[in-house]
This record gives sequence, structure tokens and C-alpha cells, in this order.
Amino acid sequence: MSFQRVPGRVSIIVTAYNRARYIRKCLDSLRKQSYNNIEIIIVNDASTDRTSQVIEAWRKSSGVALSRKRRVLEVKMPRNIGFPGAVTTGLFMARGEFIAIQDSDDLSHPKRLEKQVQFLRSHPEVGLVGTNYASFTNGAFNKQEQANWIKYGNDIRETYAAGGHCVCHGTIMFRGSIFDQIGGLTRRMEGAEDYEFIVKFLNNGIPINNIPEVLYYYRAHSLQRSRKYFGKEEDK
Repeated sequence: MSFQRVPGRVSIIVTAYNRARYIRKCLDSLRKQSYNNIEIIIVNDASTDRTSQVIEAWRKSSGVALSRKRRVLEVKMPRNIGFPGAVTTGLFMARGEFIAIQDSDDLSHPKRLEKQVQFLRSHPEVGLVGTNYASFTNGAFNKQEQANWIKYGNDIRETYAAGGHCVCHGTIMFRGSIFDQIGGLTRRMEGAEDYEFIVKFLNNGIPINNIPEVLYYYRAHSLQRSRKYFGKEEDK
């Protein structure tokens, strides 16, 4: 029997490794979403700080876990398996018709999920949609800089065909049925797993696009994963 997905539900995958300092605000941005039919799947990748305690305190204070349409699940990994393994674990746990990604140190605009669901419903040929985003230095949210490397329409396929990158992984939403077909992230390309995941859609002939509106906020800080490999925000 094929996997039965919940119509209309958005499963949001949040992976966290030692993100006690940032994850509460990340989750608050998801709690404030205008789109109600969601489940938040937090994959705690064996954090050694207070990440789990912060998540539990947030659940109790926010009341999200008690809502019929806003469910929260924390998956505690017994050992650290790394970014691609944590994301893919969350993807296997997701029951929604749609799946969204959210980095645990970033924020989403209150209408992000609503607008992405609307886009996918009005463009049935598109399998994945990202958005534009604005970056901010930690502690200076009001001083934002809009990204200028995101591309749209046919330019996306051309960019990836030339070896470029133009979709921000933290902003994406895609159809759960496509994950059932092509699977999750690879471990073959350390530091570029998100890039390979986008390419997998294109190689399977699945159209993707971006919404030009800024619907995501990227926090620049010294401990972010992208600095380990690239030292710049475009490759997060």
C-alpha cells in the first residue's frame, strides 16, 4: 500500500545541532504562520547544549503541541548523524502533502507557508518552490540585505546546468509525493548536499521555481554551518 499523505498539511523539517541560542525564535516564526494546517518536525541531531530543554520549554509555553492543526514532534537522535542524515530523517517522518525546510537559526515570514502552498496549488506542474530572502547579522534584524543571487523560471535550470546555484535550501517547499519518488539528501557531496537535492529534482524532469518576494530571513553568525565549507551565505 502506498504511503497516505494528509491533504493540505505542511510538514516543516527543522534540524538542530546545538542551536539552543536560536531555535526558540525560529519556532516562534513557525507558530505565527498564517497557514494553520502544519506539523513541525524537529530533528535534534544529538545536541550537547540545552537545545532539547529549550524546545520543551517552548512547547509548554506556546501551546502549539495542544492544537489539532499545529502539531510538534521532536525526534532525538541517539548520536550525531550530520546534516543530510538529519534532514532525511525528518523527511521520512513527514506526513504532509507538502514538505517545507526551515533552518533552526533562521526565521520565516508569517505568510511564507501560505504563499508557497498557494503557488504550488496554482502551478500543478511545479514540484518545488523556494523564495527570495533577506540576511541579517545576528542581533541586528532591522538591518537586512536582500539576496541578489536567487533566480526564477527558466533561468533556474540554466543556472544549475552550468554548475551554478540559485535556490536557497532553507526556503524550499515541495510536494511530499516527490520525496516518495526520489528520496532525500545524499552523503556523497559533503557541504553541497542541498545543491545536489535541487539538482535531483531537475534531473528527474521536475520543474522548480522561486517566489521573488522576501519570505525568509537568514541569520548570519559565526557558528552557522555554511561558514565551515564556504564562508559565505549564498551556499547555505
